[in-house]
Amino acid sequence: MEEEKKKQVAVFRYGVIHEFVSGVELSYGEQERLIREKCDRKWVIPFSGRTRISRSCIRSWIRRYQEGNNRIESLYPMSRNDKGISRSMDDDTCLSLISLRKEMPNATLSVLMDKMDDRYLITPGTRLNESTVYRFLKGRGLMKREHAPKDRRKFEAELPNDLWQSDVMHGPKVEVAGRLKKSFLIAIIDDHSRLIPHAEFYLSEGLPSYLKCLEEALLKRGLPRKLYVDNGPAFRSNNLEYITASLNISLIHAKPYQPQGKGKIERWFKTIRTSFLPGFNGTTIEELNMCLELWINDAYHSKRHSSTGQTPFERFTSKMECLRQAPSNLKDYFRNVARRMVAKDRTIVFNGKMYEAPVALIGKQVELLYHITGQKDIEIRYKNQTYGTARPVDIHVNCRVKRDENNMSDVIISGEGSDYKGGTLF
Repeated sequence: MEEEKKKQVAVFRYGVIHEFVSGVELSYGEQERLIREKCDRKWVIPFSGRTRISRSCIRSWIRRYQEGNNRIESLYPMSRNDKGISRSMDDDTCLSLISLRKEMPNATLSVLMDKMDDRYLITPGTRLNESTVYRFLKGRGLMKREHAPKDRRKFEAELPNDLWQSDVMHGPKVEVAGRLKKSFLIAIIDDHSRLIPHAEFYLSEGLPSYLKCLEEALLKRGLPRKLYVDNGPAFRSNNLEYITASLNISLIHAKPYQPQGKGKIERWFKTIRTSFLPGFNGTTIEELNMCLELWINDAYHSKRHSSTGQTPFERFTSKMECLRQAPSNLKDYFRNVARRMVAKDRTIVFNGKMYEAPVALIGKQVELLYHITGQKDIEIRYKNQTYGTARPVDIHVNCRVKRDENNMSDVIISGEGSDYKGGTLF
């Protein structure tokens, strides 16, 4: 490099390190702060396409300047005549390494070096190490491009019920009918306050269990604006998507294999493992849930949170005016819809059971609204009009029903009269 270029590089390097060599004594903390600032900023480095300076470079420049009796010439770049050539590997080893890398482009460095040794491709007297091999292959574009670090920032919802996080944790085994079964803790946490709208242990992590938990949370704490969930089968169900959309709740799924976005619920699960479960002495799931509810209300909700400086309950209730109350018919939102054709004998078959429908719906395709957790109270709906609750067919009663031309029905029962009106929906 020409003398003038060396001078410019040396002046630039001195400008980077002058705070450390100016004679002013800096504390260790101040030195570290300055180094971090210099490593984080972008530089216009003379005769280089790089814009960053590493910590090791800054330290080496300081050392060279001090060891060179504070002479600017000590910061001159050192010339190398063997740039791009490995000084620890001979030509034959380098060529063999390039050829093997092209043959095994996805192999790790350790596998690559083992193959070199197995095939006797290393010149006797030459020792390979991973850093040397990595630099050599990277300089020739034979290493995969590393993924850029992702932009992850700490966040917190501005108001209560702005955002709920939800997930499932594997719980302890409990006694069920004389046998031990695994339990699952399904929990929901309010991002702003860290309050737990609802958490409960279930014997399954499937959709019915999650919907029970969500319904309880909505009843107790109102409607969130966003619900942030994982990518499990229960969270990806069409039923959950329909329920949340109907309640004007945005359902957001976390990116696969990136648990950082669910940090608050994961941190709460860690608290459950370290603070709650070690003190639980019961055996049944009923005892487990009873103790969990007491612990949440008496210990967790009333304890000052380290991040917010308030208890979860205080922080959640400090802005009650922004909360949306759940509708009075919330249970209706948690129903599935099935479509069935009403037969000529005015019956509907659903999940292996037979139900009665009004005469007016014979031959019509109707909607059956039912809860996934049970088939009680199945509502019949046709063209957005309700026709009441379906009743199971009782063929023994129907054999005594008298029908007239107006499709009215009377039950003929010997003995005392009866109030039963066969097939009429209420």
